[in-house]
Amino acid sequence: MRKLTLSIIGMHMLILSAFSQEKSGDSTFYKNRKLKFEEANFVSGYYHQDGNNSAVTGGIGTEKLSDFANTIDLKFSGYGRRLKHNLNFEIGVDHYTSASSDKIDPHGSSFNLTSPSYSDTRFYPSVGWSVQNEKTKTTVGANLSYSKEFDYTSRGIGVNFTKASKNNNTEFSAKLQAYFDTWAVIYPVELRTSVRTYDDDDNGIQGYSPRNSYSGSLSIAQVVNKKLQVVLVAEPTYQKGLLATKYQRVYFNDGSLKAETLPDTRTKIPIGIRANYFLGDKFILRSFYRYYQDNWGVRAHTFEFELPVKLSPFFSISPFYRFYAQSAANYFAPYGQHMPSEVFYTSDYDLSKFNSNYLGGNIRLVPANGLFGSQHFHSVEVRFGHYLRSNGLNANQVSLHLQFK
Repeated sequence: MRKLTLSIIGMHMLILSAFSQEKSGDSTFYKNRKLKFEEANFVSGYYHQDGNNSAVTGGIGTEKLSDFANTIDLKFSGYGRRLKHNLNFEIGVDHYTSASSDKIDPHGSSFNLTSPSYSDTRFYPSVGWSVQNEKTKTTVGANLSYSKEFDYTSRGIGVNFTKASKNNNTEFSAKLQAYFDTWAVIYPVELRTSVRTYDDDDNGIQGYSPRNSYSGSLSIAQVVNKKLQVVLVAEPTYQKGLLATKYQRVYFNDGSLKAETLPDTRTKIPIGIRANYFLGDKFILRSFYRYYQDNWGVRAHTFEFELPVKLSPFFSISPFYRFYAQSAANYFAPYGQHMPSEVFYTSDYDLSKFNSNYLGGNIRLVPANGLFGSQHFHSVEVRFGHYLRSNGLNANQVSLHLQFK
C-alpha cells in the first residue's frame, strides 16, 4: 500500500518559499531558480479477476473482484545553492467490488443484498522530496505517505540515498521505508463475540490492531558496456503485528470453524538481478530474475522478459512475459484439511503452492510535436495483460498512461 501525513500543505508552502527567495552571497557559480513544473502523469487502470478459492469462505467459493484505479503524479524541480531540488506529489483513488468480501457477513447473500464489505474506496496521497548535488553526484531524499480504506489505515515515512560514480557508469542506492498501519478486526459473522444487526454502524468491527512494516532496499547499477546494463538489488522486509486477516475462515477436518491465525512476525528476503541488453537501434531485451524466501516457509522464483521494439522514432510496442513459481507456506492447507491441534492455519491460496503466467504488451506513442497539436501532451501508453494461475485464478488488466511536460 502507498500511504500522508501531517502537514503536507505546510511542507509544500515551506519548499515553495525556499525556492522563491534569492539568497545573498556569491552568485558566481550558481543562480537560484524558482520551483518549476517538470511533468505530470495520469494513470488509469482497470483490473478484473475470477476464481474459485476464496479465502473468505475457507478456500472455496468465488474470487470475483473488479478494481478501477486512478493516480495523478506531479513533478517539480528548482535550484538552490548549487543543489537541485525535486518535489513529487501523487494522489491515487481506487474503487473495488469484491464478491468474496461480501461473504464476510451472510446477510448480503441471505437476503439478496450486498453488505458494506462488498465494495470500498481507497484514497492514497504521498509526497516526496530530494536534493541532488550534481557536482558530487549524490542525492538524498525523504517521503511521506498515507492510505485509507474502510477497515485499514496506513501511514508511511521513508528516506533514500543515491551516489553515482564520476563517469556515471556505476550507481549505488539505499532506501529505508516504514509503514505504520491499523487494521479494523472483523470476524466472519458466525465467529463474532456478539452478533450485530445488518445495519449497525460498526459493521461487525470487534476492535483495532496495529501492523508495522519496515523495509530496506540496496541496489548497485552498472553499465558493463555500450550494450549491457545490470542492476543487483536486495529488498529485505520485516513485519510485526496482526498479519492474519481475521474475516478469512478456516475449516478443519473435524468440521469445526475458526478465523485465520498466523504468526505476528514475518521476515521477507528477496534478491534480484535486472539486465538490459541493447540489440541495435530498434530492440532492447529487458530481463529480470528474483529469488524470494521468508520465515513462513515460502520460496519463490520470478522470471520476466520484455522486448521493446521501436517501429518508428515516435511509436513502439513492448511484448512482455512473466513466470512465477512458489512453494506453500508452512501454515497453509486447503478447505477441511487443517487439524484442530495446529497453532497457525490459513486456507488463503496466495500462500499455497502454485505457479503463474502473466503476458501482454505495451503500446507507446511519442509524437515529435506533441499529441493533438499540444506540445505539452508528451506521450500516451496503453498496457494490457492476462494473468493465469495454476489453481484456476485468472485476471485481465488494462491501463492508460498520459504524460504531460
